[in-house]
Amino acid sequence: MKQIFTPFYCLLLLAAMLLTSCSKSIVEGDEIRDLVLIYDGGDHRTIDWNKDKFAPYVATDAVDGKPAEWLFDGFLFLEIYCTQERGFAKWYRKEGARKEDWIGLIDQYLSPNRDITALNACVGEKRAEIGGTFHRRKVVLSLPEPIAKQTDWGELNGRALDFNNDLDRLEAVKWYIDLLIDRFTDADLENLQLSGFYWLTEQATHTRTFVRDVANYIHSKGLYFYWIPYFGSDGYTQWREFGFDYAYLQPNHFFHTHIPDSRIQEAVDLAKAAGLSNEMEFDERVMQGQGNRGERLGAYIDTFERNGLFENNNIAYYQGNDAFYQLKFGSELDRSYYDRLSSIIARRQREYYSNRE
Repeated sequence: MKQIFTPFYCLLLLAAMLLTSCSKSIVEGDEIRDLVLIYDGGDHRTIDWNKDKFAPYVATDAVDGKPAEWLFDGFLFLEIYCTQERGFAKWYRKEGARKEDWIGLIDQYLSPNRDITALNACVGEKRAEIGGTFHRRKVVLSLPEPIAKQTDWGELNGRALDFNNDLDRLEAVKWYIDLLIDRFTDADLENLQLSGFYWLTEQATHTRTFVRDVANYIHSKGLYFYWIPYFGSDGYTQWREFGFDYAYLQPNHFFHTHIPDSRIQEAVDLAKAAGLSNEMEFDERVMQGQGNRGERLGAYIDTFERNGLFENNNIAYYQGNDAFYQLKFGSELDRSYYDRLSSIIARRQREYYSNRE
């Protein structure tokens, strides 16, 4: 059918184009260079993510006349299970988390003086100390997996959702995205910016039938979609087809001492071939007194340096609970790893944002 471009039609088309442009401009060209994972929200967590806890993540200390510098520009808040019985993605626990558990996460993250609100306060203090052009630190919020076959998640609009049905699974996620955006906006966090959402399930097996629809909904809000699949994960090479904007491949090297350092190079090569970035991994066992695995963290740093990842790539950082914090206040050896990694991140931040001023 031949289309007739009347003046009224042209005005509608122009309005639609402007609306699309405005929604995308929320984060257009505003990548996260260094994304650190912050686990909290389950009843097994004991760390108080307050303002002081965040300080070693937000900026370096001013020492011997050298000014403080910015560190991580992205903070991913996530959790894998809420209780010993219920998890936020398949396999973590026997039963799936419910609507009230999903709400509980954002309730905790935006509680006064902890998690996101504490991060906002910490960034504000460092902002006053560092001065100069300021770029808001970005927040990524995790989206729980609506676990297939779950029937006790809860109700929307007076109807109990049935996760045997992909449409109901999608409806739950869309409702949660809207809730997170509203709650984050209402919190009025002057030093932070909502960058987007993270897909918690680390493989495509159980969500590939509707994850693209999730991506489309996120993009309609002008926000980004993040994913961190594990080594050999089903679907990791298809990350773009699923609609993810940023994906990082886990080497899964640090945790098992029988896995050789060559695994990190293998993960770097696989990620490069599929167009992904990589995740750096360590946990509390990196500490000299808790496992003495500093050399395994060093292997990540060496491999990333050798392959130019610190110059060219966005990087995600898995740190267990608060291992990065512990390194700073550990033994002399522990502190050497904190100093080495933080100096790299500070340089990356300085170079990346100096090009955007």
